[in-house]
Amino acid sequence: MLKTLLSHVKEYRKASLITPLCMILEVACEMVIPLLMASIVDKGINVEGGNMPHILLTGAAMIGVALLGLLFGLGGAKYGAKASTGFARNLRKAMYENIQTFSFSNIDKFSTSGLITRLTTDVTNIQNAYQMILRMCMRCPISLICAMVLSFTINAKLASIYLAATVFLGCILFLIVFIAMKYFSQAFPKYDELNESVQENVSAIRVVKAYVREDYENKKFKKASGNIYKIFKKAESVVAWNNPVMTLTVNCTLLLVSWFGAHMVVTNELSTGQLMSLLSYCMNILMSMMMLSMFFVMISMSLASMKRVVEVLDEKADITNPENPVTEVADGSIRFDHVSFAYNKDADRPVLRDINLEIKPGETIGILGGTGSAKSSLVNLISRLYDVTDGALYVGGVDVREYDIETLRNQVSVVLQNNVLFSGSILDNLRWGNKNATEEECRRACELACADEFIQKMPEGYQTHIEQGGTNVSGGQKQRLCIARALMKQPKILILDDSTSAVDTATDAKIRKAFREAIPGTTKLIIAQRVSSLMHSDRIIVMENGVIDGIGTHEELLAKNEIYRDVYESQQSGSGDFDEKGGM
Repeated sequence: MLKTLLSHVKEYRKASLITPLCMILEVACEMVIPLLMASIVDKGINVEGGNMPHILLTGAAMIGVALLGLLFGLGGAKYGAKASTGFARNLRKAMYENIQTFSFSNIDKFSTSGLITRLTTDVTNIQNAYQMILRMCMRCPISLICAMVLSFTINAKLASIYLAATVFLGCILFLIVFIAMKYFSQAFPKYDELNESVQENVSAIRVVKAYVREDYENKKFKKASGNIYKIFKKAESVVAWNNPVMTLTVNCTLLLVSWFGAHMVVTNELSTGQLMSLLSYCMNILMSMMMLSMFFVMISMSLASMKRVVEVLDEKADITNPENPVTEVADGSIRFDHVSFAYNKDADRPVLRDINLEIKPGETIGILGGTGSAKSSLVNLISRLYDVTDGALYVGGVDVREYDIETLRNQVSVVLQNNVLFSGSILDNLRWGNKNATEEECRRACELACADEFIQKMPEGYQTHIEQGGTNVSGGQKQRLCIARALMKQPKILILDDSTSAVDTATDAKIRKAFREAIPGTTKLIIAQRVSSLMHSDRIIVMENGVIDGIGTHEELLAKNEIYRDVYESQQSGSGDFDEKGGM
């Protein structure tokens, strides 16, 4: 885990080395000051008549050492901040870039809210812990050891009190951190639930208000927030023992040192200056212990975050390029050869079972089936969003696993069920399909998708700003923009996964007509629930429980396939399509 994390320090190694060095030099300056102070007392003040030159010279030396210590402290703070923030930046970048390589199966392992928590809260915890490691992990032990050694050099009897206090505090702090760590490891996963609640509420705020579910959402958020509160309350109640135990130990130590030290001064076993030095070292030792306790608490908090971040960094994409990938797709032909597929390889029953299907280039294939019949699963395999579990899938006569992934996906354009638009202008969204496309090319794609007609009516036309998620356009408009974006790639295969469900039948018919006339060489796979959207396809596939129940033309399926006939008759017996022949 540490090896994985530290590999991302990269260009901040220099700052990471300078920080502890500055801390060591700062400690050295702090250790010298009590010795100089003792010299002033013993050789400048307590001598007969005083020794003003010694006082001034040693005092000047103290000021110089203090200023030097200040500079080293500022250097440690500066380089520590640079190293820790840079480290956090690299972690976020590495996680984000790794997430971009994930296949759908990789993404399924992590919730959206969980990934957001890892990129924000967890990385921030690691950043704070790393800065504390660079500054305190080196400073505190060295300060403690040096102060302890110098204390024993001055007077071993009194220094033994420090040693006993240090051992006592070490045991107590270990117990506190051990108990607190258990709670902190439970706390941070709860942030996933909190972020999920917020994300769902904000993204679906219109639905929440439409169904007057504000109270329910408030309770859900309160519960998620309350879970975090309860765990942190338990953790903090344990950590809270740190300060009182520390204060009690410090006061008892100072009292014992002052009591026994005063007796030693009276009996000339110890000088006044030496006693003052011992008291200064006492504060150094105990302050180091206090900072170490804070360090261990921070580490205990960040350990859970480290594990969660490393989970994302170590996650390897299930779908990768072969050694010598094919970089050209010959045509839009598709062949399923005894294909089976399961989202979970340990599943008792695959989602798709023994699919055998051959599609010629330029064919228009309709796909019909009930919810859960695996229609989307079937088409997701074509662009290798998932890999087949058994069998083989060929595009352009080549197994999809032999293609360069980018090459394959550039030639297989998919309009998914959940249409997503990004914040930016309409042109920005269209250029996701082709970043170098001209406005005229974008306009042509929108004409084919019947989107140009409503874009022209907008005040700013193609420069109209789209809100995040496309919230300022209707469902049908969003679908048409997504279809136009897919057409911008000029693909050899076009897949529409229920992508015209929010479009009226007349517009649906116009889109299908435009496809036939403008892109006859493109293989088109259209998933739809309306028979009218599929009936003019070259062939129609009927899916049922992960298998192909029937395949043929509209007339053939009406005559031979019971599922297709039932769907057709139920739709015809209802209100029907208001423009069954529109545009055909």
